[in-house]
Amino acid sequence: MAKVAFLGLGVMGYPMAGHLKAHGHEVTVYNRSAAKAAAWVAEHGGKSAATPRAAAAGQEVIFACVGNDDDLRTITIGTDGAFGNMAAGAIFVDHTTASADVARELHAKAKELGLGFVDAPVSGGQAGAQNGALTVMCGGDASDYAIAEPIIQAYARSCRLLGGAGAGQLTKMVNQICIAGLVQGLSEGLYFATQAGLDAEAVIDVISKGAAQSWQMDNRSKTMLAGKFDFGFAVDWMRKDLGICLAEARRNGAHLPVTALVDQFYSEVQKMGGGRWDTSSLLARMTK
Repeated sequence: MAKVAFLGLGVMGYPMAGHLKAHGHEVTVYNRSAAKAAAWVAEHGGKSAATPRAAAAGQEVIFACVGNDDDLRTITIGTDGAFGNMAAGAIFVDHTTASADVARELHAKAKELGLGFVDAPVSGGQAGAQNGALTVMCGGDASDYAIAEPIIQAYARSCRLLGGAGAGQLTKMVNQICIAGLVQGLSEGLYFATQAGLDAEAVIDVISKGAAQSWQMDNRSKTMLAGKFDFGFAVDWMRKDLGICLAEARRNGAHLPVTALVDQFYSEVQKMGGGRWDTSSLLARMTK
């Protein structure tokens, strides 16, 4: 078993770190709110540290799941960042959904310091983190990935190296682009069925057996029809992610008209007070 640290104990990081401990790894945690770290230690055991730098001391692999590019830079190369106290050959695995640029930047900095860096954003939401069933999309050097992957399996249903530094983040962008279109299509279908006087649940039961089937349809259609939007990944987070997607598309020349439109629809949901609703709340703006 490995000596590891986990930086960031939000709705994803808290259970992910718990799975690492449950699988027998020696875990030290850090969180910006020390009370959250203390609560994690009280629940799972292990240790907490006051700074990312302190948490990194003596660890083989340091995991992180924080908010954005700036948060990630702070915990890695900031004044009390982990990079300044990692042992030669140690590996930093970043589960934050961030830009490919920051992944490449930190990969290069890690290499200068004799460290490994793997960008490894996840999909599966809060439920996936709690159930240890996340999909993990990785970018980086194959040698670093080979060390990290068996440890990541503590909370992964699927884990794969997609290419060099930044490839994990680019793959997560594809994931979010696909989800945005799927949820909007499902919302429009449900809205149309209701407006047409159909039994929408019966309609979904039929079409979910055919080509229209999707994870969103199977897991969110009934709650959407019930007007319940408290099932995990929030609109505020999705808008952050889609902003990353659209910025990358401007750089690489990809034309994403549907993604841009759905991003604006999510901004309407935010204006309705739904920033913390889950992403299936696109239906709410159609039925308000």
